[in-house]
Amino acid sequence: MSGILMMVIAIVVLGGAYLLYGRYLQNKWGIDPDAKTPAYEMEDGVDYVPADTNVVFGHQFASIAGAGPINGPIQAAMFGWLPVMLWILVGGVFFGAVQDFAAMYASVKNKGRTIGYIIEEYIGKLGKKLFLLFCWLFCILVIAAFADVVAGTFNGFAVDEAGVVSKIAANGAVATTSMLFIVEAIALGMILKYAKFNKWVNTAIAIVMLVAAVALGLRFPVYMERGTWHLIIFAYIMIACVVPVWALLQPRDYLNSYLLIFMIVGAVVGVFVANPACNLEAFNGFNVDGQYLFPILFVTIACGAVSGFHSLVSSGTASKQVKSEKSMLPVSFGAMLMESMLAIIALIAVASFGKGEAAAMGLTTQPQIFAGAIANFLSVAGLPHELVFTLINLAVSAFALTSLDSVARVGRLSFQEFFMDDEMDEKNMSPFLKVVTNKYFATAITLLLAYLLAKVGYAEIWPLFGSANQLLSVLALVACAVFLKKTKRQGCMLWIPMAFMMAVTFTALSMTIVKLSGAFMTTGLSLGNTLQLIFAVLLLILGVIVAVQGVKKLLEKSEGEKAAA
Repeated sequence: MSGILMMVIAIVVLGGAYLLYGRYLQNKWGIDPDAKTPAYEMEDGVDYVPADTNVVFGHQFASIAGAGPINGPIQAAMFGWLPVMLWILVGGVFFGAVQDFAAMYASVKNKGRTIGYIIEEYIGKLGKKLFLLFCWLFCILVIAAFADVVAGTFNGFAVDEAGVVSKIAANGAVATTSMLFIVEAIALGMILKYAKFNKWVNTAIAIVMLVAAVALGLRFPVYMERGTWHLIIFAYIMIACVVPVWALLQPRDYLNSYLLIFMIVGAVVGVFVANPACNLEAFNGFNVDGQYLFPILFVTIACGAVSGFHSLVSSGTASKQVKSEKSMLPVSFGAMLMESMLAIIALIAVASFGKGEAAAMGLTTQPQIFAGAIANFLSVAGLPHELVFTLINLAVSAFALTSLDSVARVGRLSFQEFFMDDEMDEKNMSPFLKVVTNKYFATAITLLLAYLLAKVGYAEIWPLFGSANQLLSVLALVACAVFLKKTKRQGCMLWIPMAFMMAVTFTALSMTIVKLSGAFMTTGLSLGNTLQLIFAVLLLILGVIVAVQGVKKLLEKSEGEKAAA
């Protein structure tokens, strides 16, 4: 199958899904265009901040994409292009987009509260506490994995087999541009909040800032080693997740969204210009190098098909910013389908290389393989290969860095909420509660554990991250299904995704625990692997308990059904 045919199939399926299935869900659940959204009802200038649909879409898309839709399909390509493509399209439409829309819908209908509060309201307080603990542990995994991905794209030095150190110009340019983005985001935040220009002026300003940052980055690359970038990135995250969203989160995501959309458009154009051949086998079997298609395929391809992390963004930050309930469909359902398109592009990218060809070109990581392929495609159209390679690397790092902004804030909120109740009087809190609910303490403890895990490296963390991520999607689907039932809305479209992902995640986490336990028995565990084993056991136990509680609520008869019986 050619790259163009794969792209056309994806565009038709995903575009049709938005127009048909997305609008079907919207009509089935119902929206009120005149309702006062939480962004206005609970406006506080920090987390609840009304924003235009295009701004919130930029935040949602940039936050949920991360490195996942690029890393996942490229890693899973070992099973062949057919199962990867099928799971991206089927999962993206009937699993991921439905979950994202349901999570945002439930949150907006409940004052912009997180999935944790939805669980408390419709399942019980114990379920909420356990979910928040699960969510916090999961956020630590995401921060660790994505921070290491970003540090890798910023790393300015390479060491060859002979021990010779050389500079990586592309990474140095990406680092400079990304740092400039942060400074420009603060300036753009001030403009968006105080200047009150119309959206076209704001768009023009954002694009000028974007071009300027890229030009300066290419002209003045910064070279620092991976370990130094770890420290700088975690210092940035510390600041980003405690400042008001209008000051950094919203404008940075708005700025990055244009870069990311330009990248996707450029990649699509590149595919149509180059029409790359597919050098992957359609199917390589159910067992490849000791990796079983079930459940490995479904936890490796997370963000491109279904991702529990998305429910945290949909209910944790984006639901607090939408101005109208009409914005929920494009912001949640639409952003997920855009991410599935990115995953298809990643599949086409890795399929364009023959066996061993990418490694021979020095493309060893998933982001490098993706950037190298897109640069190859666009060079056919006459664009400079090195420039395109640098820009794509920049976009990938922007994906991951933007996700870090959001997930660190969600992790901080989850830690704080774990110790808080609605009835709690903040003035009469004990000294212990005042400390653990303090946003600076919550941020520090979250990032400290994430930093220790980041030193393990994202390649080692990714299988556990994928399993935990998909289990989180189970919990989100259960919570949303219970919410829809309790509010007398149809939720049967969530049942099959929920049951299937339960089978996937319980199997995958059990396999991870067995693997890590085996390593402990034979060679002992390092600090990183010990943390992974502890996380895996806790995540599985917490996930099973919360899922069982939710399913019981889902299956219990309503008061009307009890009376009829």
